[in-house]
Amino acid sequence: MSNLSSLLERSAQAHPDRTAVVLGDTRLTYAQVDAASSQVANLLVSRGIEPGDKVALSCPNLPYFPIVYYGILKAGATVVPLNVLLKGREVAYHLDDSDAKAYFCFQGTPELPIGAEGHAGFEQTDSCDHFFVITADPAAESPIEGTTTLGQALQGQSPQFDSVEVDDDDTAVILYTSGTTGQPKGAELMHRNMISNALASEELFGADAENPDTLLCVLPLFHSFGQTVIMNAGFAYGGTVVLLPRFEAGPALALMDSEDVTFFAGVPTMYWGLLGALDDSGVEVKKLADTLRVAAAGGSALPIEVHKEFERRFGVTILEGYGLSETSPVASFSVWGEPARVGSIGKPIPGVEMKLINPEPGIREDLADDAEVGEIAIKGPNIMKGYYGRPDATAEAIVDGWFRSGDLGRTDDDGWYYIVDRSKDMIIRGGYNVYPREIEEVLLTHPDVSLAAVIGVPHESHGEEIKAVVIRTDGATVTEDELVAWGKEQMAGYKYPRIVEFVDALPMTATGKILKRELS
Repeated sequence: MSNLSSLLERSAQAHPDRTAVVLGDTRLTYAQVDAASSQVANLLVSRGIEPGDKVALSCPNLPYFPIVYYGILKAGATVVPLNVLLKGREVAYHLDDSDAKAYFCFQGTPELPIGAEGHAGFEQTDSCDHFFVITADPAAESPIEGTTTLGQALQGQSPQFDSVEVDDDDTAVILYTSGTTGQPKGAELMHRNMISNALASEELFGADAENPDTLLCVLPLFHSFGQTVIMNAGFAYGGTVVLLPRFEAGPALALMDSEDVTFFAGVPTMYWGLLGALDDSGVEVKKLADTLRVAAAGGSALPIEVHKEFERRFGVTILEGYGLSETSPVASFSVWGEPARVGSIGKPIPGVEMKLINPEPGIREDLADDAEVGEIAIKGPNIMKGYYGRPDATAEAIVDGWFRSGDLGRTDDDGWYYIVDRSKDMIIRGGYNVYPREIEEVLLTHPDVSLAAVIGVPHESHGEEIKAVVIRTDGATVTEDELVAWGKEQMAGYKYPRIVEFVDALPMTATGKILKRELS
């Protein structure tokens, strides 16, 4: 294997004039992206950045992201992508925790003020020496006093650069986990982790460099799913990546139509959004269905009703996969070309192993093949080196090469896996284990329920009570009592929600996952 930047360089050599990136009217060829990333590498070297140094990047889905990302890699440095919604204090934490020496930050808009927040974070840290403002117009002056823009810094930098040779086990990317418990931790992903996971797309999705896909990128590139499955995999096979900085269902459908998108990947709430906007979008569904080749889902469990409705409307079966930041991220996927098993996250990808272990903390015993539910453990070339600067957390998460996921699952007789729930999301009501995903799936079969999130709330006698937070379908009038009564008919007595709250929207992360910790 080699430097992760080779995914870009090889396609630039083989297909220099092929379109690599699209954003609105902007179209950049592979040769242009490669040359610009070489300028970034030369800039970093000129500022004293050495192989192994950490360089942070805050940027939404814009052409600057791959340009800076691969430029950092070419210089032999490690990319630290940061969530663009972070505030100054949080930025400072990530810069300090990763020992970042330089920081590229997009200025943003009033709705996305990452530039000001990023600079505030930069000024709070002593470890980071260089700050570069990425402006939408590369010729613009810096909007932040006393700072240098990327456009200014790249002036005079050569578009030629020989990428630094790296070892397979050198760290290419540090991805920070969401930090649902404690402070976020940086997962160190090696060059071999990222390359092997990107190249798995050939077998997973039938990728073909001679007949490349047009991939719609609505997943944020600072997150592992979009970074590996869309950008790195797309560049590895000479595909065209169509960028959408912020997911909105209507614009996404319009781009699928105008750009003849063949590959779409998203989290479940994105598929829910596409289906909700389809009839009013003005696009011809048949054309979308004729063009779309692959639809992939991950990030959280895909509701069965959404899966069925998407296949009915688009004629394409959603391939559901599973992974974590710590697994680069893909660990398993439904098998492309085989009949779907709705609700399954598929089989382990080539070279990766999965098994069920006892979910009790501190217990590592394997469960029997016929066990009903266990915690998923993963082993393979996709497993991170560890959590940066946290040997104790690493030792707790990885034992004998097996990564403990924290997710509860089961398998069928053919080795296909099914997620039951996050172990920490499990509700214990009156001594009975209740898995929120199961309840959510049932609620979504009610004609008046558009989306639902199920949580546990404290209860004096039962320990926890089951609560459903529900978005109703347009025009629906179902009441709390009616939905509770309906649930009682559909589910066992210890499972159905006794509490229902109706809302207009659910809190979500930048990647589209429902933030259950903000519900109560």
